[in-house]
Amino acid sequence: MTKVFAAELVSMKPDVMLVYGSGTVLRLRGETQTTIPIVFVGSADPVSEGIVASWAHPGGNITGFTLFEPSIMGKLLELLRDIAPKVARVAFIFNPENAGAASLQRPFEAAATAFGAEPIVIPFHDATELDRAIDAFAREPKSGLIVPPDVTVVAHRDAIIALAKRHHLPAVYTYRTFGPAGGLACYGSDITDLHRQAAGYVDRILKGAKPADLPVQTPVKYELVINMKTAKALGLEIPATVLVRANEVIE
Repeated sequence: MTKVFAAELVSMKPDVMLVYGSGTVLRLRGETQTTIPIVFVGSADPVSEGIVASWAHPGGNITGFTLFEPSIMGKLLELLRDIAPKVARVAFIFNPENAGAASLQRPFEAAATAFGAEPIVIPFHDATELDRAIDAFAREPKSGLIVPPDVTVVAHRDAIIALAKRHHLPAVYTYRTFGPAGGLACYGSDITDLHRQAAGYVDRILKGAKPADLPVQTPVKYELVINMKTAKALGLEIPATVLVRANEVIE
């Protein structure tokens, strides 16, 4: 959202705003001057991103629901190990300008080490950097990818999936939309459910509650998607223990 659009929206003087994405929240906060309540969905770490003062006591005019907890990295690596047990090197691809995704780097490195895999960090800003980095990373055998929540990653979704396919890299993603597009496996929060919960916060604020008194909440519902067509192309056999947990299996 540009500054002009943010200013125009604020000029309409809404009673409360429901916003997706930390970048949009920060832009609107600068325009509201803390006068209009904001409920967000989509930040990975609202404290490190400077959106709220703390999770339990947000302060100011903003509160909401995060997409993930740092522990998600362990779940993603566990899933990758279950479906591609030979993987020994794991890359974490993200845009370092995205504070939410960047905040997951250390949890990723710790989780990868705990699983006995070598963690590789691959920052990128555009398609050229992405192509070059993945091409270099894939030269070593037994490699796999972890794709975190990141707006730049989403913008390059098809390119990332194509690179994983070209280099035969098992990859685990955090957004469900990567599955139908050809992603091997996706595990992440149910964004529709988060918006339902956010609607509850909007209702409470309209009835007099203050955002500062409503704690930031983490997801309670997660989804697992497995793309069997992609698994077959990679020569992977998905364990029954994984398939039975899946919310969707794409044949």
